[in-house]
Amino acid sequence: MEIEKNWFQLWFNSPYYHILYNTRNEAEAEFFIDKLCNFLNPVKDAKMLDIACGKGRHSVYLNKKGFDVVGTDLSYASIRFAKKYENPKLEFFVQDMRNLFYINYFDFAFNLFTSFGYFDTDNDHIKALKSFRKSLKKEGLLILDYLNSEKIAQNLVPTETKIIEGITFNINRKIANHKIVKTISFTHQNKDYSFTEEVQAFNFTDFERLFTAAGLKISNTFGDYNLNPFNSNKSDRLIFICKKI
Repeated sequence: MEIEKNWFQLWFNSPYYHILYNTRNEAEAEFFIDKLCNFLNPVKDAKMLDIACGKGRHSVYLNKKGFDVVGTDLSYASIRFAKKYENPKLEFFVQDMRNLFYINYFDFAFNLFTSFGYFDTDNDHIKALKSFRKSLKKEGLLILDYLNSEKIAQNLVPTETKIIEGITFNINRKIANHKIVKTISFTHQNKDYSFTEEVQAFNFTDFERLFTAAGLKISNTFGDYNLNPFNSNKSDRLIFICKKI
């Protein structure tokens, strides 16, 4: 009997996911990494983990800056693509974030671009955070970059249409059961498709609770990629720097 896959296993391994999001801003990603590195001031050859790295854009740039980087992701398609960038100081592996196989190894762990909040239970999210923590050296730092659910709730765009590579993507958004739910429907080569993205609408208080349960302590919070202070009504992002305790 085939086991039913979670939405993220189906969607992130689909070629249509990469078509829809093929215009992600590389300059913005590099700007964010530069800002973080200036703030964190990592030592030369620091060991860094990029959790849920996708096709590796953050990992590759961190490696270009001279760091020893490992990128992990659940998507075979993304890791297969990222592996073409591998070198002696840059490796990519398929891994579930809840079961990372490194222990007390990294100086920094990054979980960027809302690559969290995909699970149905707090237990799974805490398990993932404990796995992040376990991978870090003593007093290592986790950097977690999330959407600002409170601003999204105030400014939700219910419907949107995007035409990319001749495919018309019909996108519907709603908030239900404390989740931000996006449905992506389209037709390609006379076949109808529908995928779903479901991200927990975690706010600052939710993260405080989850981090505490996982043995992590918030040391800094920011509200955008320029590392400005977080404002629940105005900030685009909710970015945490947490210490392993």
